[in-house]
Amino acid sequence: MDINIYQAYLPQNDPEAALGFYRDVLGFEVRNDVGYEGMRWITVGPVGQPDVSIVLHPPAADPGITDEERATIAEMMAKGTYASINLSTPDLDEVFAKLQETAEVVQEPTDQPYGIRDCAFRDPAGNMVRIKQQ
Repeated sequence: MDINIYQAYLPQNDPEAALGFYRDVLGFEVRNDVGYEGMRWITVGPVGQPDVSIVLHPPAADPGITDEERATIAEMMAKGTYASINLSTPDLDEVFAKLQETAEVVQEPTDQPYGIRDCAFRDPAGNMVRIKQQ
């Protein structure tokens, strides 16, 4: 089989803040920005990787989700425990220096016992963004 990752989904509750982080801070390109009934789905991705995208979506927009589930999702997002993504970079220290000025630092660059060096931040919606050294 030949299977590739095409899209990953992260919730966002403030489209402009999400754009500010993923486009302006991380340098991802905006590939699509769709509004519907007051909500926005924004597709971003790393420059030079057109086949990999992150869809920043309104949390709990699915009509099949109950009000109780929506409340749970909102609570988990506020605590930063709902969603995450792992990224990589050839220069972790450079990326960390830039991100620590604009994002909530969760973990400074650390050599992990399982063989990688990484750091962690929260995006504006509270999603965990871990970045490892390539």
